Order: sequence, then C-alpha cells, then structure tokens
Amino acid sequence: MRIAIAGTRGIPARYGGFETFAEQLGQRLVARGHQVTVYCRSRHSQPEYLGVRLRYLPAVRHKYLETISHAALSTLDLLLHPPDVALYCNAATAIFTLWPRLRGVPVVLNVDGLERRRRKWNRLARAWYRLSERLATWLPDAVVSDAETIARYYLDRYGKRTHFIPYGAEVGKVQTRTELERLGLVPGGYFLYVSRMEPENNALLVRRAFEQVRTDLRLVMVGDAPYARRYIAQVRDTRDPRILFPGAIYGQGYHELQSHCFAYIHATEVGGTHPALVEAMGRGALVLYLNTPENAEVAADAGIPFQPDDLVDKLRLALSLDPAERERYTRKAMERVRQRYDWERITDAYERLFRQVRGN
Repeated sequence: MRIAIAGTRGIPARYGGFETFAEQLGQRLVARGHQVTVYCRSRHSQPEYLGVRLRYLPAVRHKYLETISHAALSTLDLLLHPPDVALYCNAATAIFTLWPRLRGVPVVLNVDGLERRRRKWNRLARAWYRLSERLATWLPDAVVSDAETIARYYLDRYGKRTHFIPYGAEVGKVQTRTELERLGLVPGGYFLYVSRMEPENNALLVRRAFEQVRTDLRLVMVGDAPYARRYIAQVRDTRDPRILFPGAIYGQGYHELQSHCFAYIHATEVGGTHPALVEAMGRGALVLYLNTPENAEVAADAGIPFQPDDLVDKLRLALSLDPAERERYTRKAMERVRQRYDWERITDAYERLFRQVRGN
C-alpha cells in the first residue's frame, strides 16, 4: 500500500509522541513492503529517513495555527497525489479528513488524548478541540484511540466505537553511556524527568518536590517547548545544584538516559498512552507516575503511583527500596511492555485496519 501520514511535525522524531509514533510505525511498514510518506514541517538532510519518504510543506509558526495550517496544506497535497490510505494524527485535524474521503482515499484518524484539557489552550482552542472530537466520530473512515480510557470516553460521550491501538516501545537497556558522560552523570545516580515543559506536564511540581528530598542523587529534567518560554523560565528558576536542565534530547542519548537512571518520574496529566512512560518501562527503569486513569492503564502495579500532594513521600519511598524490590518493579515493567506495547504487534494492528478501510 501507499500510505501517507499527516498531522505530525514529521520525522526524524524531534518533538513528541506523534513524531515518535510516525517514525516507529513508518519504518516498520516500509520493512513490510509498503510505501510510506510522512508530511514534515522541518527539513532533514535526506529525502528519506529509515526508508520513509519525507514530504516538506510550510506551516504558520504560531501556537494556535501551526498544526492546523500544516494539516490543511498536507491535505491539499494528498488530493493532488492520492495515496491508498491516509493516517491523520491529532483530533484537531479531524475536519481535514473529509476531503481525502471525497477523493476516494480511505482515512484513519488517531485522536490521541483529550487535548482540550491542556492548560496552554485558550477558550477558542478548547472549543476547536471539542468540535474536532465530534467531527472525529463521523468524518474519517475509522478512529484510533491509543488508550482504553480514551476509547471508553468516545463510546460513553459520543456512542463511537474506536479501534484501540496503543503506542509501543522497545524492551531492554542500551549499554552505551555517551550522553551520561557528556552531562557528568553516573549510572543510577539521577532521577529522570522527560516531557514537553508545559503546565499540564507538571515539571514545576516535580522540581519543587525534589528540592524537598535529601539525597545526593541528581534530577535531570529533559525537555523543551516552542510556545512555553514563561513556564520554562519558572521551572528553571532554582538554586538547587543537583538539578540539571539539558534541554531536549533525542535518539540514542535519550535511550541512554532512560536505561541508566535511578528512577523515572512521569507527571503528565493529559493525554492517552504517553510514549515516554512506555519507553521508560521498556528500558527497565523504576517508574513513578502521576495516578491518572491513562497513566495507571499503562503502568498499573509495575510502577509507583503518586498524587500531586504526595510526590515527596513517593520519592523518599523510591530511595528506600531494597534491590530486590526495585528488581520486582523493573521486571514487571519490562514484561508489561513486551505483552501490551510491542511495536510489531502495533504495526500488525494498523496494517489490518488499513486493509479493512480499503475493503480488502
């Protein structure tokens, strides 16, 4: 099949979950003999990446317009060069899924989480996401939810049955430590936080909680965000020398940090299945996670849940675990990823869905 993926910033993955998803799914579909094109906003040095064709189109660089403007141009290009099936990412792009369908192109939409709940959006943006949720229930041929919690939401609120297909992760630690050496870290010597530094991801909560814990371990806060300068400045406003802000880190360095951390802290409160959480579990990290339904669905008893008001206590609990207890958590986490979040099984599910919407 000729498959087009739209609605992300593009690959190589240098931003968030949808970009990682497009990269991981795209390369596996190519390996199975499909032709995959990903619509991108920023240029890579080559016209292909991991066998995936890269199609570059401009976007309005604005917090509220970037995704929508790029999706609109991607849709126009789709109409001129129709693939066999199109996969749109992000519920905000739902309105654009109608036009390929009218052109005879089957369309699948991955709605992600409930984006309208993010604190960064103003009333107009929240209204757009609310409208997009409803449009998602009837404009595309099929809707994918990446968490069972989101699937239940669409069924209960709109009576819409979605296809539950989560994100995936690789299992096993990477042995290299180049990024640790660059940052002056030692294996097992730091807590790790990774996320876009936006209010609903609670970076400030994590920093303030860590400051209250007596330990020689460090806190490495990885991440950035293009439209959150004021919040990022607030997060970085600390005199604690144990806390390190290296910015965004991707690729092998990111995998190294997850593989060798003492524990990974996941504090995101909005969204579906978060790739960083699944990936940390796959790397065998001891995971502390904010106890939302979506996060609990992923980690369950393979991690330590916390509430905003007891993170300090849970950090101290993690520090007090004996090696056998830590091993039980990490072993459970890796096995849970093997069973539920394997990329090959996820690719199988998308391949079946693409054939289904094509009618073969």
